[in-house]
Amino acid sequence: MNNFEYWSPTKVLFGEGMAAKVGSEVKEFGGRRVLIIYGGGSVVKSGLLDEVKKSLEEQSIDCFCVGGVQPNPLAEFAQEIADDYKSQDIDFVLGVGGGSAIDTAKAVAHGIANPDYQIWDMFTLKQPITKSLPVGVVLTLAAAGSETSNSSVLTSVAAGIKRGVVTQLNRPKFAVMDPVLTYSTPKRHTVCGIIDIFMHTLDRYFAPDADNELTDVIAEGLMRVVIINGRRVLENPQSYKARSELLWAGSLAHNGLTGLGQAMDFSAHQLGAPISAKYDTPHGETLAIMWPAWAKYVYRTDISRFAKYARFVWGSIEHDDEKAAIEGIEATKNFFSEIGSPVSLTQAIGSEAAGVLDELTDICTFRGTRTIGVFKELDADDIRAIYELAL
Repeated sequence: MNNFEYWSPTKVLFGEGMAAKVGSEVKEFGGRRVLIIYGGGSVVKSGLLDEVKKSLEEQSIDCFCVGGVQPNPLAEFAQEIADDYKSQDIDFVLGVGGGSAIDTAKAVAHGIANPDYQIWDMFTLKQPITKSLPVGVVLTLAAAGSETSNSSVLTSVAAGIKRGVVTQLNRPKFAVMDPVLTYSTPKRHTVCGIIDIFMHTLDRYFAPDADNELTDVIAEGLMRVVIINGRRVLENPQSYKARSELLWAGSLAHNGLTGLGQAMDFSAHQLGAPISAKYDTPHGETLAIMWPAWAKYVYRTDISRFAKYARFVWGSIEHDDEKAAIEGIEATKNFFSEIGSPVSLTQAIGSEAAGVLDELTDICTFRGTRTIGVFKELDADDIRAIYELAL
């Protein structure tokens, strides 16, 4: 097996009713004055926010609440929150919601702990992140896996770009994961979540140094579980079983487990980010658009790897490796379309798509200053060609 280091310190409280334990968990990790960050009004309407506040009050923990986090969360909003609360003696940040609320909570924790730095400077690596506040999570959406991951992603309106930062300081101290809290997730968000979970493993699976058999088996099994239960949850949105499987798959897909001992490619994420930044297209939809195009462009780099994926994830019985590889790519694209996602740029952003390929390429390459990819390194010409395939 290839060498690896694995560290996933987040305490997980999984199952119905676990939100009642938030107060005791925050207290265990030293929280006395907690800043709660959430998104829209769903956590208010459902009563979840009141339940969380009550749990904190029972432990004599002071709390402050800020809502309004939007999908594709904004660096400017995170900075505004950090500026408003950096003098309030906050010692713990609690994200309540999906990946956007959690990523914002992580960013605010960095901002409050480093009041002399701008959050966007930390996300663009102009300033190192050497300290942060502890973060806890109450998850309401199976998707990003941010509840156990070491990453956080924000979009800057001013810069017009989307950036992520990876640091072990992004790891939440605990994550409350109650499948019941995901029952009311709108269909579009559920679909995007299914794709995001799937892609967090798929982008790790296609690596130039993939050689750990157990890592492969875990990854392939997780993707099969997402396919099966993604379909089930769209048929029955209140299936506790299906919601449970997706919720846990989301965490395992992005805590590092499904890519141990190999490089991570994440080209589809990097190709999709400019679409989200420019058009506010949901993250999951950009992945469904860009991965099939990327795969068609690069599969000859390692045809046997794509054939393995087709056989062990999609059940292909095709003996010819190249035919199997193509079959697996098409099966993936068809699945994304089947569950309700656009799978082309034209479907997502309309007829103007053909006219913005150069702009998307420019954004993706950081104005021509970088290449992307490790499975196959991609320069600006490659990236432009992939965007064209995605039309």
